[in-house]
Amino acid sequence: MGQRLGGQEPRPRTEKTVIRPVLLDASFLIALERETARREEGPARRFLPSLRGRQLVVSIVSVEEILEGAADEDAALASLQRFAIHGLHLAQARRCALVQRRASRRMGEGENDAWLVATAQSLDADVLGADRIAFERLGGRYLRFR
Repeated sequence: MGQRLGGQEPRPRTEKTVIRPVLLDASFLIALERETARREEGPARRFLPSLRGRQLVVSIVSVEEILEGAADEDAALASLQRFAIHGLHLAQARRCALVQRRASRRMGEGENDAWLVATAQSLDADVLGADRIAFERLGGRYLRFR
């Protein structure tokens, strides 16, 4: 048993539950925005309750993808402001280079997916999206919403 200090019983050790952040892929963000605009309860909106209590993060790469296809850039940017937006840094660049070197042996992975994998790894985050092939390397860290 533990030592008593000043006549007090030792405190029981409690294990802290680690709740990983979730990096949202553009596929999820687009689906969520479409479902919200149509007032539909689709796969993205049904998945949201399972994320309660987790930090939701959007890579600047996903921001670019969303803005590139947006009919209304200001509205798209405003809808992204509810999430933590994560920039790119040297750590992600180095990881992305490694991911790209490994991916060059496989087909079907784009550079943006490599940036997301690198960012998720550096943040110790799960990735939420709908592109199993791009994120299968993450194993259980890939959350597929449809």
